[in-house]
Amino acid sequence: VDGTAPGFAAIMGAPPSKEIASKIALELQEKNLYIFMHDQTNGVRMPDLLVQSDVQVGWGTRLVPFGPTYTSAVFAIGFACRVALAFGGIKPGDYRGNLIYNKNRTFAFVMAFGPVSDEWYANAAGAINWGFPTISDYDIPQVLPTGICTYEHVVSNVPHEEIVQKAIEVRGLKVSVTKIDIPMAFGPAFEGERIRKDDLFMECGGGRTTGVEVLVSKEMDEVEDGKIILEGPDISDIQQGQNLPIAILVEVAGREMQSDFEPILERQFHHLINYIQGIMHIGQRNIMWIRIGKGAVEKGFSFKHIGKVLHGKLHQEFGAILDKVQVKIYTVQDKVEEVMNLARKVYTERDLRLGSMTDETEEVFYSCTLCQSFAPSHVCVITPERIGMCGAYNWLDGKASYQINPTGPNQPIQKGECEDPVNGYFQGINDFVNQASRGAVAQVSCYSLMNSPMTACGCFEAIAAMLPSCNGIMVVNRDFMGMTPSGMKFTTLAGMAGGGMQTPGFMGVSKHFLTSRKLFLAEGGLKRLVWIPKMLKEEIADKLRARCEEIGMPELFDMIATEEQGTTEEQILEFLKEKGHPALSMETAIG
Repeated sequence: VDGTAPGFAAIMGAPPSKEIASKIALELQEKNLYIFMHDQTNGVRMPDLLVQSDVQVGWGTRLVPFGPTYTSAVFAIGFACRVALAFGGIKPGDYRGNLIYNKNRTFAFVMAFGPVSDEWYANAAGAINWGFPTISDYDIPQVLPTGICTYEHVVSNVPHEEIVQKAIEVRGLKVSVTKIDIPMAFGPAFEGERIRKDDLFMECGGGRTTGVEVLVSKEMDEVEDGKIILEGPDISDIQQGQNLPIAILVEVAGREMQSDFEPILERQFHHLINYIQGIMHIGQRNIMWIRIGKGAVEKGFSFKHIGKVLHGKLHQEFGAILDKVQVKIYTVQDKVEEVMNLARKVYTERDLRLGSMTDETEEVFYSCTLCQSFAPSHVCVITPERIGMCGAYNWLDGKASYQINPTGPNQPIQKGECEDPVNGYFQGINDFVNQASRGAVAQVSCYSLMNSPMTACGCFEAIAAMLPSCNGIMVVNRDFMGMTPSGMKFTTLAGMAGGGMQTPGFMGVSKHFLTSRKLFLAEGGLKRLVWIPKMLKEEIADKLRARCEEIGMPELFDMIATEEQGTTEEQILEFLKEKGHPALSMETAIG
């Protein structure tokens, strides 16, 4: 009823040793299952093996011997029938209702060890009627097609070290993690916590070191649920102020898992890690940033605790699609670079999925309020041609997220009547944002930097800012630590663009948006772009060149300045005049 005892394992015979028997029993207990033991293998019974290993047997430990022969298996089936009567409201005599209830609600299976007799096989075949499959270490005929059981009916030749996990998978039992076992306090109350300079022990990513996080889906046999690996120094191995690179690679598997769900699950890292008291997480993808507070270190924080949090909470929140979660954390540069290369390929594939979709072809956009704990008035509007400013969510991700969690942070927005196609004012969007921001933001433009620009939290990949003397717009990415022509570095600009405020002339954007047809549409589009850091220009070079050619100005690419041409507005203006940049002859952007 409440998930504390989701089902049972009916064990026929015994494993070949007491060590294997103890290990299998413990694994089953950890899944909160009852273990009913029947018959023997070559004269050896599993309860006897457990007693030899000083394992307590009985109802108190859920390790229950039911009988010395195979006929006692009827008691396990009888137990299932009584569960349906007691908890399912099934009436006596309603055999069909009883069978259906057990298939859907009682997560039980038969686990057979050693030579399987005809009598065992017949009992296993009978259990299939209740939706209970059989998993065996012995070579018996398999029944793999689904039908009566949720998945396969009989699976054989399973190694002992994999047999429990295989049984869980085949029966469709979802792992229930009720408590996150870490020494720090944990919960939503700590999501908005800031780690100030005086409280800081160390940090990873955020431009201080290399940092990346990525989630990928794998085949079921490639993921070991609950496995957490840390390769490299842990917090206990370093001194205060000693920063480390970090890569968080989460691999998941599930019968219902789809690759389209990967970015939705990955984006949960942000608030889940922030739930840990004394830990602050900012950004995402390869611009993530983690700050570790002294208080967390004093309580015994380890990087492995991040793995425990992600494993437990992903199971809790996405158990309908996930069966297995394993987490690999690296704090050595070469391994971090390996994960970074993998992540970049994954990010590119995700960004290409939108294809030819445009804002005009879709009537529904999607919201994102994931970061309202940091910026209560911020509402991100995701359109086919404007992905989230964090760079992690595009329109398809918003759609998939809503399918997974209809009450979550990504809600559909009927864009409604288009009041101004140049600025990107839509009646439906304004109504939604006004409500979701609790009246703080009455109007938002999807395509303008100067007129009611979209709000931001602080997780943006880059910031756009107006350069009045140049009559153009600069964009600086989070990784660029130097001075910009605005007279401010990224960190100072972030205070102007973030916090859920609308500040005309300053706006958080994603890197992907720089090559969108809707980029600064109200200000004249790509022709307004006059300065970006060299690293960003090189990163998006192919797409930026293609976009310049698309607007009929292939020469524009070389007209866009970088820090090599200057970091003051005066220096950039001279370069723009020399190149004949179109922004200089455009109508003033500041009206």
